[in-house]
Amino acid sequence: MQLIKTLVRTLTPSKAVTAATIAGLATALVQPVAMASDNTLNIYSARHYPTDDALYSGFTAATGIQINRVDANDAGILARLRAEGRNSPADVILLVDATRLWRAEQDGLFANVKSATLDSAIPATVKGAPDANGASAWFGFSSRARIVVFDKARFDAADVATYAQLAAPKLKGALCLRSGSHPYNLSLFGAYLKHEGESKTKAWLAGLVDNMARQPKGGDTDQIRAVAAGECGVAVTNSYYLARLMRSDKPEDKAVVEKIGISLPDQSGNGTHVNIAGGAVAKNAKNKANAIAFLDYLATPAAQAHFANGNNEWPLAKGASANNPALAAMAPKGFKADSLPIRDIGSQVNAVQRLLDQVNFR
Repeated sequence: MQLIKTLVRTLTPSKAVTAATIAGLATALVQPVAMASDNTLNIYSARHYPTDDALYSGFTAATGIQINRVDANDAGILARLRAEGRNSPADVILLVDATRLWRAEQDGLFANVKSATLDSAIPATVKGAPDANGASAWFGFSSRARIVVFDKARFDAADVATYAQLAAPKLKGALCLRSGSHPYNLSLFGAYLKHEGESKTKAWLAGLVDNMARQPKGGDTDQIRAVAAGECGVAVTNSYYLARLMRSDKPEDKAVVEKIGISLPDQSGNGTHVNIAGGAVAKNAKNKANAIAFLDYLATPAAQAHFANGNNEWPLAKGASANNPALAAMAPKGFKADSLPIRDIGSQVNAVQRLLDQVNFR
């Protein structure tokens, strides 16, 4: 079956895109992938990385199973699943944020899976809570750290050794962030709330707002470039965005990396916050056996090596390693990651959004 690469990032719910629009587009897009077959697998993927083509072709080469794929962002995929209901052709769902994985589980969009391979390979802190039979609704396969970059001409690593310091008076007018409601920030803020409680988190978020050099805008790479350009003194980014710049051969990217320092916060405390990319079997999967086989494949050494080298992510399967020069340079001795279970972070998202509204964090 022909590979489908229909980009539907515009499906993110907003005032401009109604539920009816989402449902209509979803119905129109379903037809090419609606057939169940012993030799096919239908994937809805938020992994919009060109390097992942090798990941999918590797599975087909190993199994003979043909992959049909629809690409969208996390929110668009979940909206589509809700609109399609039991008629959805989706077998596997790939998302790139912990809070969205948790929300989809709560909304009953995933099927619980029991797999000996996944049980042994994926740590308990990065998969859904097991049911009475030990089955989980989703599994993390790769991670990205939420790190801090800073202008080496203005600050040093001691100034941003903790997330708490991002709200310190010393950073007044220096901080750049993307939108507070972006899933990457919601997950970081959810972890902070889980560790510190509501009162301290509200004060911290208010401090972030007070320290901003500009209104939140752009993506993580934009924040890094703004620090190098002197528009910001400090910014927060996912590690793989920085790793891309570090591995780039472009002179302008090399110049950016030369001007910035890197901090993996809270190494003496809770550890650096990590978010995950993960996968699940869709609740109404028509090719469930193939779907579980694909998730098992994502935990293999070959697939885990791809996560590390293809998209600069730290692999999560036990025993897997990241042979990646940028990740090694970022954390030459390794680093302490926050051990807070990912599912506990997702449960904080509504409370975080309420606090963001209270402190006027856009």
